[in-house]
Amino acid sequence: QVQLVESGGGLVQAGGSLRLSCAASGRTFRNYYMGWFCQAPGKQRELVAAITSGGSTNYVDSVKGRFTISRDNAKNTVYLQMSSLKPEDTAVYYCAAACRFTTLGVLNCDYWGQGTQVTVSS
Repeated sequence: QVQLVESGGGLVQAGGSLRLSCAASGRTFRNYYMGWFCQAPGKQRELVAAITSGGSTNYVDSVKGRFTISRDNAKNTVYLQMSSLKPEDTAVYYCAAACRFTTLGVLNCDYWGQGTQVTVSS
């Protein structure tokens, strides 16, 4: 079993930055494909960024050039650096572990955190 705890969310003005952290329990963190997802009010949860155990990254087009996902295996932590934030980035952000892409290109993950709220004011 893996437990994930997100932190770093909050209220920020448009154009500002936030860094989300996700601390994971377990000694196999370094083997996990990790993801950050977001869910805005009234919308489905969607992938924001993902990082493989080897450090390769994927981003949804809307955050490319603004967000950076990274991981520190020594600290069992994955990060999401968010810059040039926009009001449309407002959502609850979730960390997920043990992820894999399906044949349809959907990233499915076995473990989820509770989420952290990010609110971007205009």
